[in-house]
Amino acid sequence: QVQLVESGGGSVQPGGSLRLSCAASGSIFSVNAMGWYRQAPGKQRELVARITSSGTTNYADSVKGRFTISRDNAKNTVSLQMSSLKPEDTAVYYCNANIVVTILYAYDYWGQGTQVTVSS
Repeated sequence: QVQLVESGGGSVQPGGSLRLSCAASGSIFSVNAMGWYRQAPGKQRELVARITSSGTTNYADSVKGRFTISRDNAKNTVSLQMSSLKPEDTAVYYCNANIVVTILYAYDYWGQGTQVTVSS
């Protein structure tokens, strides 16, 4: 059984900062890519940022230069530092990880989601 537990969401004014964290636990052999997605009301879930096990990152154009993704491979955690937040960043943010559970199988897992609200 594998779980992803997120923390760090909340409300902030435009221009502010928030840090999201996600920890993977359970029967983990190894962790491949980890990332953050978001879903705003009435919109599809979209990729925000992703980081491979070797540290290669990619970001949605809308967050480049404002958000930074990082991970701690020893602790199976991933974080998203969000700065210069805008109202359009308001969404439920989901942690995602591709986790190798046995020598042969890897699956995508999702966190429960954490609300980020940017409003004055």
